[in-house]
Amino acid sequence: LIIALDRTQWKDNNILMVSVIYQKRALPIYWCLLNKDGCSNLQEQQKVLRPVIRLLKHYQLVVIGDREFHGIELASWLHRQGLKYVFRQKKDTTFRKKRQDFQPLHTIPLSPGDRRFYPDVNLTQNKGFGRCNLAVYWKRKYRGKQEKEPWYLSTNLTDVSTTVKIYGQRFGIEAMFKDCKTGGYNLEGSQASPDRLVRLILLIAIAMTSAWLQGQKTQFSRQQSYVCRPSDLNRNRKRHSAFWIGLYGYNWIISLNGCQDLVLEMMAAVRNKQAFYQQGVMAMMLIQQPL
Repeated sequence: LIIALDRTQWKDNNILMVSVIYQKRALPIYWCLLNKDGCSNLQEQQKVLRPVIRLLKHYQLVVIGDREFHGIELASWLHRQGLKYVFRQKKDTTFRKKRQDFQPLHTIPLSPGDRRFYPDVNLTQNKGFGRCNLAVYWKRKYRGKQEKEPWYLSTNLTDVSTTVKIYGQRFGIEAMFKDCKTGGYNLEGSQASPDRLVRLILLIAIAMTSAWLQGQKTQFSRQQSYVCRPSDLNRNRKRHSAFWIGLYGYNWIISLNGCQDLVLEMMAAVRNKQAFYQQGVMAMMLIQQPL
């Protein structure tokens, strides 16, 4: 299981959250409010990770995080717990290969599309933390977009392809934060106190997971075209996520039930549309079936 550690600011609330990444979607597991602004420290990171490690002790876990969690202290602690990790590093972080001098990561010669792997390096000049592996990757230009800088990834995984693939799934947590905010539940519009906000996030976590599972079931039964337009012309990517389809699937059912009498009257007048109407009714029944 891939476990993402991230922090977000919702108005005056600073929230540190742990999520599990599943099919490019982050599902929240554990979180806490930080009574301060800015980044979290090692003790706070351990506080949110310990319950998750206990809960998922029967799984092989890989903990991933962005540049906020670049410190070698957290990586060393996870390694002692027998866990895998991938953390993005800042470009001015120094590293050293065996029998060489320390140098900043940005001095590694690299072009878009390149990837490198340096096993058993010292990361930063702090002593007493042992060695780790370093994966470096610069994504090539794709759909007219070019990443501004490479990924510098510290890890205890053993190859660059696995490291890059796992870290690439971290961006599912950005989609999750959007779902919580403007993309779905509008959490930023809440005026709740910190104590009530924690409870509200719990309800949102349950609702979000339920909506995502419902949307996935709708996609598997190939009924999503009744909820939304799945794709656009000249566009390869899906137009809506499983979360969006699950969230708005019930809205479609409610709106259909609200004008049921008018629909039946129209169907009686236009007999050649009866077959399509029956297909829609069948789709509604499939979407309403319990998970």
